[in-house]
Amino acid sequence: MEEIKSLNDVKNIKIDSKRRLFSANHDEILAGMTTDIYFIKTMEILRHMNISTKEVVAEVFPRRPGVMCGVEEVVSLLRDKNIEIYALPEGETFEPKDTVMRIKGSYEEFGIYETVLLGMMAHPSAWATAARSCREAAGEKTCICFGARHVHPAVASVMERAAVVGGADNASCILAAKLLGREPSGTIPHAAIIMAGDTVKVAKAYDEIMPPDSPRIILVDTFKDEAEEALNIATALGKDLEGVRLDTPSERGGVTPELVYEIRKRLDQKGYDYVKIFVSGGLTPERIKILIEAGADAFGVGSYISGAAPIDMTLDLKMVDGTPVAKRGRIPGLKDNPKLKRMK
Repeated sequence: MEEIKSLNDVKNIKIDSKRRLFSANHDEILAGMTTDIYFIKTMEILRHMNISTKEVVAEVFPRRPGVMCGVEEVVSLLRDKNIEIYALPEGETFEPKDTVMRIKGSYEEFGIYETVLLGMMAHPSAWATAARSCREAAGEKTCICFGARHVHPAVASVMERAAVVGGADNASCILAAKLLGREPSGTIPHAAIIMAGDTVKVAKAYDEIMPPDSPRIILVDTFKDEAEEALNIATALGKDLEGVRLDTPSERGGVTPELVYEIRKRLDQKGYDYVKIFVSGGLTPERIKILIEAGADAFGVGSYISGAAPIDMTLDLKMVDGTPVAKRGRIPGLKDNPKLKRMK
């Protein structure tokens, strides 16, 4: 698919009325089909004035602090363009108004991609920032991203990859894990237990057929009291059991510190002190800290990461043909950041 160059190109775009999914595919993104239309109009004007090829330096800054993510995708987006890119490495922190990316080259080379590249950093950086907060709360405890179900599938892998960049130990989304060169994390959902009608039966079947590197972590809140079911599973699987997972719904009060404490004590009393307690469902950094004090060992975080509000990123042209410039309210010329690294 050819890159959009003009309003006429936009007019000629034909979308299949029987298209199955609404999300943009890679070719459509690279062609500029997800940009704001006014960048296409801008290029028409600049070309008419014979100034579209002027050399510029653009800088991107955030409106609030966070953790950088999305740089690798921006570099890939613009890899065929004759430009230079400097940016914060992924996983690096930033403060409001810091320069997090600098692009140098002909405006015509990258101008239409402003919408796209800002979006590639705004939400991923927010997801990475939320994951970093969970990482800091969890300390050395395991923290896995379970957020794919809360976002459109087109960006599920982007979100969970960003969570790992921010500090999550792994992702449950298959594509996200594979993009990171890992295997996805996860065991079984309530559906398996509901279908079988018995948690212990499912646990035994899981233990029988799953490969050795698949952790034996079993849900214990489906049908019975969590503490009772935890002991049932521990008795059935013995030393093969790595952990029990608590995902008690809000209708039953959710996973409370008292519940975690009781299960920890009951397991320990019966000699199952090696069995870990994995918690998921409505977790926040504050809840993670409280549940660790109660005895929790690992966490699956979903909506706190996936629901993070995008960090507003702004791109300004700061140099045009070597002359410092800026809109009113901004300071002309470049704003240095020693954390910037040459990316392209």
